[in-house]
Parts: sequence; C-alpha cells; structure tokens
Amino acid sequence: MRPTPADKRQAFRALHAEGCFVLPNPWDAGSAVLLESLGFKALASTSAGMAWGMGRPDYGVARDEVLSHLSVLTHASALPVNADFENGFSDDPEGVAANVALAADTGVAGLSVEDSTGDAQNPLYEFDLAVARIAAAHKALAGSGVVLTARSEGFIRGRPDLDETIRRLTAFAEAGADCLYAPGLPGEAEITAVVRAVAPLPVNVLSPGLPVATLAGWGVRRISVGGSLARAAWGGFLAAAREIADQGTFDALARGAPGGELNRIFAEAQARLG
Repeated sequence: MRPTPADKRQAFRALHAEGCFVLPNPWDAGSAVLLESLGFKALASTSAGMAWGMGRPDYGVARDEVLSHLSVLTHASALPVNADFENGFSDDPEGVAANVALAADTGVAGLSVEDSTGDAQNPLYEFDLAVARIAAAHKALAGSGVVLTARSEGFIRGRPDLDETIRRLTAFAEAGADCLYAPGLPGEAEITAVVRAVAPLPVNVLSPGLPVATLAGWGVRRISVGGSLARAAWGGFLAAAREIADQGTFDALARGAPGGELNRIFAEAQARLG
C-alpha cells in the first residue's frame, strides 16, 4: 500500500528524534528505487545530480523543473523525500514562502533553504534577510508536517567563518527551522561546535568521508552525500565510454550492474507501489 504524504512526513520527522541516519541523494526515479531497495529510511534530492542528468551545470534548473522533478521522486519511492530546494528560488521572503508551499504540494517530507545568493561577490544573504527568509518558509509550512532544514553555506561559498555560521544557524533555529545544516564543515571541532550550539535540534552533515558511527558519536543526526552518488555513477559511465572511444575495447562494461538484477528490483517496486 502506497504511504500518503502525511505518513511520509510523520516517518521523516520521527527519524530526526534520535539516533543518526543516512539520507542518500538519488537524481532520478531509478536511483530512488534502487536506494530504497538497499534499506535506506529516507531520501533527498540533489540539485547537482538533477542538473547533470539534464545536461546542465548545478544551479542551472528553474523552479518549475525542480517541482516536476520532486513529484517524480515522491511518486517513485515509498520513502520520505527531502527536497534540495536551493535558495527557495527567490531573494525575498514572500517569494520563498510561496515557493516552499509549492514544493510541499509535490509530496515532499522535508526541504532545505540555503542562505546562498548565487553572487560570487556577495555569496550570502545579509543576516537579517537570511533569517527573515527562514521565518517566511516556516510560516508557509506551518501545519504541513514538512521538516524545514535551514542551510548556511559559508564554508562552501568562500566564507568559512565558524562564528558567523553558528550565529546564522542559531537564528534560523529561533526563526522556526526544524533541522540545521552547514555543508563543508571541515572536522570534529567545527561539527561538534554546531551540534552544541543548536541542541536539541538535529544537525545534518554533508558526509566528509567518515564512518556513520564516528559522526553519530559527535552528535550528528542526519548525514547526506549531496551529488556524490551521481558523480560516482557518472564516473563509471565516463570510464567505460572513454575506454570505448580511446581504446576500442569494452572491458569496463563487465563492471556494470546485471540487467536481471535491475529488472527484478524495478519490477518489485512497480508491483509494490502500483
């Protein structure tokens, strides 16, 4: 039986209450189905993975294209889906509010809003505006059950200031964020400082390549991998294609997933979801 959006939101919120879980990032319906088959409890979209699949660079997709993509993911899997919703596709709080409401209508169980402007010279929204944007998103999602994750992007946008990152994250928490996320935190000192600063709210970490158990021991509740799974898939594709183009041989194709296994997994998912 296909779970309802309300079912997924309740399950997703419960995952944040204790322990630590991995939130892998599919980039299309097939990768979402495969990740579900491996036993993960929830999924997250990836703006980069989606864009690459469309032959575009990261941040090269429009809002309505993202909304359509989110609908595909939420219908492909019985798992809760968290939306990588970039900067909310608007600079002003009113626009963010309207857009996150549209994202909620796709059936997502959670979504993230960044404080990144897309302007290399001024990469982060001014503090008060950044907080107002999260407050507007929180108000727009009130009563929906959707988990709102507020992201502060300084460590991946050329502004690696831990004090300012914590200042923003704690203000986002006060503005109504349910989960906090600062991608690119470099190590234990920075990660644990963020965890302590926003406790008891959960913290998401972009995997730095460390074991789940290590990050869980630091107090992290949620781990995502961003576009890394998509990059791994593209890496295998490029290696095989380059071998054919450059050498005229086909050895790398033998490392592909067996077609029979893929057909079985997708057939089972189709039967389960109807």
